[in-house]
Amino acid sequence: MNFKLLATDGKARAGLIQTDHGAIETPIFMPVGTQGSVKAIEQRELKELGAQIILGNTYHLYLRPGTEIIEKAGGLHKFIGWDKPILTDSGGYQVFSLTDLRKIEEEGVTFKSHLDGSAHVFTPESVIGIQRQLGSDIVMVLDECTPYPCEFDYAFTSNALTLRWAERCKAAFEKEKPLYGYQQALFGIVQGSVYPEVREQSAKGLVRLDFDGYAIGGLAVGEPANQMYEMTEICEAFLPAEKPRYLMGVGTPENLLESIEQGMDMFDCVLPTRNGRNAALFTRNGVMNIKNAIFKADFAPVDSECSCYTCKNFTRAYLRHLFQVKEILALQLATIHNLSFYLWLMKEARKAILEKRFSSWKQATMHRLKNNSTKIQ
Repeated sequence: MNFKLLATDGKARAGLIQTDHGAIETPIFMPVGTQGSVKAIEQRELKELGAQIILGNTYHLYLRPGTEIIEKAGGLHKFIGWDKPILTDSGGYQVFSLTDLRKIEEEGVTFKSHLDGSAHVFTPESVIGIQRQLGSDIVMVLDECTPYPCEFDYAFTSNALTLRWAERCKAAFEKEKPLYGYQQALFGIVQGSVYPEVREQSAKGLVRLDFDGYAIGGLAVGEPANQMYEMTEICEAFLPAEKPRYLMGVGTPENLLESIEQGMDMFDCVLPTRNGRNAALFTRNGVMNIKNAIFKADFAPVDSECSCYTCKNFTRAYLRHLFQVKEILALQLATIHNLSFYLWLMKEARKAILEKRFSSWKQATMHRLKNNSTKIQ
């Protein structure tokens, strides 16, 4: 993987990540395909929307269909029919969210499957091995995602373990070679909850290990937005400018714009797809609940400025009808639109950075998103 920083505007960055499965223009939003599929949308449609990279999840793919099946298929790209870049999460967040079904030790984490209660073990080495079998372009280290809130002592001890695991992941990654003839990159994950000194220690420790890129984890887990921004700013100060920066699990359009301004490059979140399946549509004028009765005879597109398939071909009234009668097409059309909106937002942010007008563009966009949202409910 190669990363080139093309332009900056303040801390906001426009870059290019080159992988063996294609280029990724940053800042970028990555649709979440946890189990090898972005919910309610086809791979063909993702390409039509301009998605450049999607996510898979190690925990879920390890349980079903299993890494042996995926390896027999020739890797995750071939198994799911996606020839562009893929990032795989290590599964750490999913394992640690099990709470009552897992035990954390120095060697790794023992957990019970949420599917059938069977026992499994993830170690730093095994998680790297699984992601080698998956063949993702970007591999994540095993980390512990601390809950919010948590005490300082817990965050400090947990981060120390995460750093030791990161070192073991790096050693295993360098020892095991790619299986499918193309290169993979390894990202470290900064942890530390909402404690600045722990975040600083985490970032500095990971930078010393020299990863291909750096993620910021353990945010967007319930803390107030201002604390998320504060921790992001603290982490950014210690991350190298020549490596990509990935803020995990974030978030709303406002979150994305604020975080781009703080120097973040990559984002993922289930929000656009999940909200779409629940009839909440993102537009340039705020969020629209398409189930509301006001749209029953509204024959305008969801967003008159949007050029996605949904907006070019269907009306608000029709989408409301689909949701009312529980047609599967409702989920698909809403997902197409919401992902189109998120990808448009990243494309416009990148353009504004390249043209050195990000701050004014962001201010105008945020104002429109916030001030007009109540008018379209």
